[in-house]
Amino acid sequence: MSFDFLKRILKYVSKIIETFINNKNKKRNIKMMKSELIYNLLLERAMKRERKTTQLEIARTLKISLSTVNNALQPLKQMGAVRINQRSLDIINAKKILFYWASKRNIEKDIIYQTRVEASVTEIEKNIPQNIIFTAYSAYRFMFKDAPADYSEIYIYSDTETLKEIKKRFPPNKNPQNLIVLRKQINELTTPNLFVDFWNIKEWYAKEYLKAMEEKINAILE
Repeated sequence: MSFDFLKRILKYVSKIIETFINNKNKKRNIKMMKSELIYNLLLERAMKRERKTTQLEIARTLKISLSTVNNALQPLKQMGAVRINQRSLDIINAKKILFYWASKRNIEKDIIYQTRVEASVTEIEKNIPQNIIFTAYSAYRFMFKDAPADYSEIYIYSDTETLKEIKKRFPPNKNPQNLIVLRKQINELTTPNLFVDFWNIKEWYAKEYLKAMEEKINAILE
């Protein structure tokens, strides 16, 4: 058996292993995305003072399986954040749900494009295509008509079709990125979702926004 033949075999086996790991990670990410949608929905209900629902209602609303809902609820049940009854689901501690989601969120995995735009944040925001959802600093400013600190980065959610237009308007630039595009999985940005995004953003001044959000959200989730 020649050395070259062994090299080809090893390369082939390595490729199979790499594909297996990538597929496994992709499935895990999809599972986590669905869990996040569930936590978002529960927190949205809690903010409306709707503390009782059912697993079936959640599954139908999000168009996901009952088993996915049940699996996502187990950690919340164990920490006393929800109570699962035979025919209903009670939200006991919304704050626990919020902080658990924040600890599990991995915003890096949702980045589908990022670039540098040599313009002010207001200019960039004005030129962003429609059908996107602002999050982080821009969303806070639009939502609460305030900005706890100056910011230079813009985070948005976009689908793949709109991303094509974003790339045309804001072509690739390898300098420090200030436009970050996240995979769009939501139809609108909720206050809990915004809080969780801030929790996972790396800029130092994100903490100023997070602090301001905690003050706003605490009274609602009590």
